[in-house]
Amino acid sequence: FLQERLRYMLVLLLLLHGTDSFYVPGVAPINFHRNDPVEIKAVKLTSSRTQLPYEYYSLPFCQPAKITYKAENLGEVLRGDRIVNTPFQVSMNVEKKCEVLCNLPNKPVTLTVEQSKLIAERIREDYYVHLIADNLPVATRLEFYSNREEEEKKKEKDVQFEHGYRLGFMDGNKFYLHNHLSFILYYHREDVEEDQEPTYRVVRFEVIPQSIKLEDLKADEKSMCTLPEATGSAPQEIDPSKENQLLFTYSVHWEESDIKWASRWDTYLTMSDVQIHWFSIINSVVVVFFLSGILSMIIIRTLRKDIANYNKEDDIEDTMEESGWKLVHGDVFRPPQYPMILSSLLGSGIQLFCMILIVIFVAMLGMLSPSSRGALMTTACFLFMFMGVFGGFFAGRLYRTLKGHRWKKGAFCTATLYPGVVFGICFVLNCFIWGKHSSGAVPFPTMVALLCMWFGISLPLVYLGYYFGFRKQPYDNPVRTNQIPRQIPEQRWYMNKFVGILMAGILPFGAMFIELFFIFSAIWENQFYYLFGFLFLVFIILVVSCSQISIVMVYFQLCAEDYRWWWRTFLVSGGSAFYVLIYAIFYFVNKLDIVEFIPSLLYFGYTALMVLSFWLLTGTIGFYAAYMFVRKIYAAVKID
Repeated sequence: FLQERLRYMLVLLLLLHGTDSFYVPGVAPINFHRNDPVEIKAVKLTSSRTQLPYEYYSLPFCQPAKITYKAENLGEVLRGDRIVNTPFQVSMNVEKKCEVLCNLPNKPVTLTVEQSKLIAERIREDYYVHLIADNLPVATRLEFYSNREEEEKKKEKDVQFEHGYRLGFMDGNKFYLHNHLSFILYYHREDVEEDQEPTYRVVRFEVIPQSIKLEDLKADEKSMCTLPEATGSAPQEIDPSKENQLLFTYSVHWEESDIKWASRWDTYLTMSDVQIHWFSIINSVVVVFFLSGILSMIIIRTLRKDIANYNKEDDIEDTMEESGWKLVHGDVFRPPQYPMILSSLLGSGIQLFCMILIVIFVAMLGMLSPSSRGALMTTACFLFMFMGVFGGFFAGRLYRTLKGHRWKKGAFCTATLYPGVVFGICFVLNCFIWGKHSSGAVPFPTMVALLCMWFGISLPLVYLGYYFGFRKQPYDNPVRTNQIPRQIPEQRWYMNKFVGILMAGILPFGAMFIELFFIFSAIWENQFYYLFGFLFLVFIILVVSCSQISIVMVYFQLCAEDYRWWWRTFLVSGGSAFYVLIYAIFYFVNKLDIVEFIPSLLYFGYTALMVLSFWLLTGTIGFYAAYMFVRKIYAAVKID
């Protein structure tokens, strides 16, 4: 695992371009000679309708003599990948017309009623099978005519790829299984010395799945078979009410390709809408900078005027009638209620912020590509644990500033509050997934390992950070707090918390909502997400817009002579999380055809976690921006 990590670190990369071919590091290329075996492994079965992955041999496919599972990293286990060997015999650059996979031709595979029911059920739920050859996932080619002019239509088809292949299809109320797989593998011939044997590298792995009835597959004693003419064959039906007999067969075809090994992942990552992406990013940037420019100008001009007025030493009568934010100077730094919980949530927010920043940056350099399966999840988990030092430090220092004394309790709260909620929700969801016997369920040993990481790495690091943060000088507040709190005048309706949340959430959400669509597709529809260059830009826009909105909101609040800004700023800055929740519900209704209870529960359970994390992240960014702003403006006025 460490070697893998080091290997990613060695291969530093150019920043990601839209669609230019780029090198995806991961595993070193494997060179094959002619006749060398190319191993085909199975990853899992997935469906965007149920969101429950299953391992390959949960269905009665042909099995090799000895089943061996690949050792997996944490990210793969959490994603539900269970990589296992298969009985397909494929050799480099050796064609196979048609071969029977298991059982002799005169003894077809007999599926029991139970197995037939299971296969029919999986076909109805729209399951895809995912195989890999030389770490490349299998893809099904989809050709369709684009909406071009009529003349051009005849010439050019648009090609897109679907990940994996469909398990089968339905026609009316009948189920048909894809029992014949035509593998098309593309190789790139490497340049070698004249007297050496040529070497090849696998650069693409496609499959054409077919359903062919047992009677139409003419098979001989040597396990060879002949495929029927395309027009005359009937598909292999699976009747869930009785036993079914069928043969599993496959053929292998090799083609030479100009694609180099370095850019072999491009096919899988071709985005048909990079234009939309660029357009949306430029749009967001322009809108955010335009708004930020206006906001900054207004705020700076107003503040200058305020500070100039406050600092004029006029006669006493005028000062008696002063209004606005200077009035609350004696209360603005009064510690809020529940300072321990506030500092703990902000500590977790800092932890998330550091983790997300590093993950996106490292992924943007190309070190966490899709070819290194599960690397993104693994890195995120470990980084979150190690960032506990920073989370603890900031939480401890803030707790000290808010006149807190029980630092040990505060540190424990920081280390367990947010991770505890996440672990609790995941554990409940996991119980449901276990009940469905899905490979998406986190195995018990992995869960114990995660708990050990939490209490063995994260908790001590949070304590360490908290200890140093608590011992450090508290933040320097420029004005003293009065003994007696002043009365807060009645507030206007638009100063309500909920109105604030709705108003503050619009700008940050608008800046990132197109990116959200791509992230949701990657999570819920088994797509690859790789545009981390875009994501990094969006993240920066998000940070800028959250900070600004938060400053504006806190300014209005103080002008209304309401000094209870600590909690309110944290809640209001995370307003965009409310819009993310609304968007998730919209996406569920419009884009996904999930109907069953457990998949819906999973969707909303994980969405709740995303929204909670997003709220902590944006709330923390906004809080620190507002805190710095408040300290700056009160330091600028003369107060007797």
